[in-house]
This record gives sequence, C-alpha cells and structure tokens, in this order.
Amino acid sequence: MGYADSCLIYVEGARDQAVIHAWSRLLVPKLAQRIADSFVILGGRRPERAREHFHAARTSDTNLLGLCILDRDTEDVDLIAHAEEGLEFFTWGLRHIESYLLVPDAIRRTLRFSETDRRFVRAMRSHLGGFGDDAALRNLNAKRLLAHKGELASELGCEISIERLARSLRAQELHKDVHHLFQTLEMRFFSL
Repeated sequence: MGYADSCLIYVEGARDQAVIHAWSRLLVPKLAQRIADSFVILGGRRPERAREHFHAARTSDTNLLGLCILDRDTEDVDLIAHAEEGLEFFTWGLRHIESYLLVPDAIRRTLRFSETDRRFVRAMRSHLGGFGDDAALRNLNAKRLLAHKGELASELGCEISIERLARSLRAQELHKDVHHLFQTLEMRFFSL
C-alpha cells in the first residue's frame, strides 16, 4: 500500500482524539498536524459507522485511506464484517485507550505529587499493583478509574485531566501497542 494524500482516522470520541494527538506530538511531531486534521469522531465503538462514512468519502477520492482505532472493551466484534477497501482497523490490546495512561510516574508528574507521598503511593499500590502486567491491565476498567470523579480522583483528592496525563507521558513510558500504532500510521498512512 502506498502513501495517501489524504487519510481519515476514526476514533470513538473526543478524549481518544486528544490522547492520540498528544502522543503524535511526542512520537511523530512532523506528522502531528496531519494526524490532527484527519480525525473523525464516531461517537462510541461504531465500526459500521466508520465503514459507511469511509465508503461515502472514498467515492470522491479513490486514493483515500482510513484507519479505525477502537477500544477492545469486552466485546469481540467481527471487524471483517465491516471491511471496506482502503479502511483498516486497529484494536487496542488492552481494554481502553485510557489503559495506556495508567503509568504511575506520569500520573504523579501530572498531579504534582512527590515520589514519597503516602496517599499517592497507597493509591498506586491499591489500583495499579500489577502495573506493567498486561494481563492485569487488560481487565482493568481504566475509564472508570481515571474518570473525573472516579476512584483515583476520589482517593487522591483531585481530578485527573486525561489530556494533561497523555501529554505528560514520555516516549519510553508508552506501551508497545502505542508505538505500534504510530509506526503503522507513519509507514502506511503518512509520509514525512
């Protein structure tokens, strides 16, 4: 597959868009604006809607490519049923895109806690004791845990901005799935 002059990146919601954009500025800064201009928000996990939108958009641009990025959630949806020439699907290996934000050091930096703050250490141990263990993270409901009034916010006494947290991550802290997504975007959908 060659590079497209234009590409559509389908995401479930505005939060996913903000997270992916933050990561693009870190990992592929030269492509960040092109990626930002390519987003289409689906309003939930709706691969059929992505296929329909892409099909309609491709009638006027046969070179258009598309990538639909979906949370794994707990559903096992057959994405082959939503196949459309030029449209690919990427499903996160962990449960939600927010799962990739569960990096204790990044959370600490975002919230400006010291490394020895007892409340912070206790909350991380309680909720992220299995940090680094994909099997543990795969089943954790990161959306609920990181919600504005979620478990971590309640325990730590402050709200967590998902966008700020995404921006605070360092390249070496990003999961291999995130690096894989951006390698795919760079190699198959955009050229520098």
